[in-house]
Order: sequence, then structure tokens, then C-alpha cells
Amino acid sequence: DFSRQLVSDEIIQALVNVARNRGVETAWSHMRSGGLVNTTENRAVGHIALRCHDDETFMIGGRNVVADVQATLANMSELAQGIRLGTVTGSTGKKIRTVVNIGIGGSDLGPALMFEALQSFSSTAITCRFVSNVDPSDLVQQLEGLDPAETLVIIVSKTFTTSETLANATAAQAWLSNELGVAGSMQHLVAVSANVDAVVAFGSPASQFFPMWDWVGGRFSVGSAVGLAAMIALGPDIFRQFLEGQHEMDVHASASFDATNAPLVMALIGLWNRNVLGYSTRAVIPYAYDLRGFPSYLQQLIMESNGKGVRADGEVVSYPTTAVVWGGVGTDAQHAFMQFLHQSPDVVPVDFLGFDQSSTGDHERQTMLFMNLIAQAEALAHGRHVPDAPHRSFVGNRPSTVIAAPTLTPRVLGQIVALYEHAVFFEGVILGINSFDQWGVELGKELASALLESPQGISPQDFSTGLIAEMNSGSRHLLDWFHRHSVQNLPSSKRLGADF
Repeated sequence: DFSRQLVSDEIIQALVNVARNRGVETAWSHMRSGGLVNTTENRAVGHIALRCHDDETFMIGGRNVVADVQATLANMSELAQGIRLGTVTGSTGKKIRTVVNIGIGGSDLGPALMFEALQSFSSTAITCRFVSNVDPSDLVQQLEGLDPAETLVIIVSKTFTTSETLANATAAQAWLSNELGVAGSMQHLVAVSANVDAVVAFGSPASQFFPMWDWVGGRFSVGSAVGLAAMIALGPDIFRQFLEGQHEMDVHASASFDATNAPLVMALIGLWNRNVLGYSTRAVIPYAYDLRGFPSYLQQLIMESNGKGVRADGEVVSYPTTAVVWGGVGTDAQHAFMQFLHQSPDVVPVDFLGFDQSSTGDHERQTMLFMNLIAQAEALAHGRHVPDAPHRSFVGNRPSTVIAAPTLTPRVLGQIVALYEHAVFFEGVILGINSFDQWGVELGKELASALLESPQGISPQDFSTGLIAEMNSGSRHLLDWFHRHSVQNLPSSKRLGADF
């Protein structure tokens, strides 16, 4: 429901004309035919292949990759069903009861979103925990109370060189080994990666390896083996229903490139709000506790994709690209930041998501929840004038979109995720940027690696870290402070990894 956006039919049609002039249909066809859409990395973009039916074709490099995808899904399903039925066990013969997914970015946010959103559909006693942060507290807390003999650890890293993921994976493997021995621990490790050599070098058995492909970006990869943890916990059938929902949105987005194309219109309205009306942020508020992770998921999907300052042709952009994405879950948001949305001088367009029915069957509270969603959208749009009471008055005219469905099923979740994926693609095409690289992620990681390898020998860069000796008389403020107070000086019970 785009009716509360600050657009008219004439504006939408004009924006559709802009999209056509920018070649969205040609760009879509180029992606769908396996063209090198990701030009800075010389890669195709094939996440749509992850949900193609087995009789469909998606050619990349002269190969129909749908067969590879279906083979991987079959292997995933075999492992997931074996664990769920208890025919696949740990090294001691105990059933697997917990899956710990270790990844970061798209290797974490996607499967975590799916598990949280759909766990009410699962009737088994298998649960998931997700570890992404290199802060040791994350892993320690997620392993708290678990029995290694009943735990499967899935390490998800496209390159299998991501330092945060490998640090956590090494600590988790040590935790398993302490209880099960090195040989026994291997039976509790599964790897998902595009780099099988690095997986084997790490020590994970090649027989417990599931492939990723360089034509799937991490933030678009939840329908691949990246979602293995969710498949094990929810079941292969639920996972395939999710893929079917994504496929349905793929078909919809391919049908026509006009005002009937929902992700295209979403992209156009986003560009209108950001580039014409000048609204620099965008809030996402699901009125569904099961979608509490969705704003974080969209932050990566949207901002890592389209937060670019250089066009695909190498020229610096002269206009804003994506808005800042933030949000929270309703109705909690109403008692946190909705005051800002209603009365701040800054206008923030909002995406509301809601459902008619709850997975719990509590229709009374679900009705209350949905009525709150509608009330917030109406209040933002229409405001209220209270004579002689400016503090109680609302300007209104604040745009929002409502996305609603009867209930949050696996298919509906797949549709919603693909809706935003395709909106990101269309927006990137119109902006003239490459939505599928992420070079802005790399610089800080490179500097962190350099500091870890040789903290005293880095070339002068920054006064605070002490890398400019002329300004700092040779001392190294933050580095010296850290090393003086490093974990080596703490009691052994407080040191990193002591619990392992």
C-alpha cells in the first residue's frame, strides 16, 4: 500500500519513464542471462538461480547452474532430515539438539532472520544459536549451557578467510575438542564456503562441506547453503516453501517493468524520497515480533549494496545514493523513537509490515497489534491540529508504505525478502552504481590485520593510535594503553578462551 507516499499517479508514471530510460529491463535481462553485472569483481549475479525450479535454466559461464543448486539443496536436505530424525548423530552417538552458526554479515543475518521468523513452524527440539561478533562474549554466551556432544557447529564464510569468523571458528573447535577430542570434534563441524581448499586447510572434513558460488553475494545468499542452520532447525519443507515464495516474487518482478511491478515501484519511491524530497533516512518497522531481525537484515542488504560514492563507470556520483536504514519492532518502537517520527523537523519515510493473523492464534492481541500499525501510518500521514496547543499538534504529511499479508508463512517471508532484493537491484541500476560489490568493507579490515601482525611497525597515519611519531614524541597512545592493559595481565579466569 503506497497510498500514503508523497506521490501521484503522474509522478509514478514519470518515475517509471526514468527507470525505462535508465535501462532497468535490459539490466534485469542481463542479470538473468548470467551477464557480468558485478563489474568491479568480474562476476555474474545469480541469486535468482537459488530458487529456480529444477526444470528451469540459469546460465552462468556457459553452464546451467540450476543443476548445481538443486544438487546442493538435496545434500542439505539429506543432512537436515538425518539430524531431525536422529539417524545422523554426533561422535558419541547422541542426537544433535543445537546448531551453532558462525558467520558474519550475510552469513549470519539471513539464516538468523529465517530461524527467528519461522521457528513457530518447527515442531522438533532442534534450536539454533548464531555467533557473528569477534567480541569473545558473543561466542561464550552462545555456547553457554550446551553439550558439545549434542552440538553441530556450522562455519559459514564465502572466502573462508574472514578473520572474525575464523577466530570464532577456531575457538569453537577448541571447545568441541576439549570434550570430544580432535577426531571427535570433526564430526561436529560443517563448513559452507566457496573456498574448499581453505576449508580443508582449516581442518574441516571435505565430506562435510557445502558449496557457495562467487556469483552469489553474501547479503543475497540466504536461500543457498548459507541457510543450512535454518533448514536443519525448521526442516527442508519449510526451507523450500521459503524458496518458492522468493521464486514467486522473481516471476512477478520479471513480468512487466511498469507501475504494476512492486519492487520497481518501491525502488522508485525510495529514490523520490531520497533524491527529490531529500529525506536522508528510512525506517523499517515490522509489527511482528518474529521479524525483529528484519531491520538489521535490511541495513546490510540496502546500505552495503547501494551505499556507494562511485558509479559503475568509475565516475564519482554527484547525487545521494541510498538512505540510511534503521528501525525496530512495533509496538516497542512506539515507546522508543516514534515521537521523533511524528514531531521532529526531520521527515523519515517508514516501511510498516504487518499481518492479520498471529502464529500463536491469539487473535485479540493480534488485532490490537495491527490496529496500532494502521494508527501510526494514519497519524504520520494526516497529523492533527489542536488549536492553541502546538505541543499536541502534528504536521502530518509524512510518508509511509504498508506491506501486509494474512500471516507470516515461509512463502510470505520469501516474497518479502525477494521484494527488497529486487528493489535494491532496480535502485542501483537507476543510480548507475554496482550494487554487488562492497569495497568499503575492506579498508578497516586491512588496517586491523596490519595492526595485529605488526602493531609497532605501521607507517604513520593517525595521532590517536600513535602512528605519527612527530606529533606524539614517539609514544603510541591507544596502542600503548591497550598493550599495558591487555588480557595477559588479567587473572587466568578472565582471559580470552579460558572457558574453552
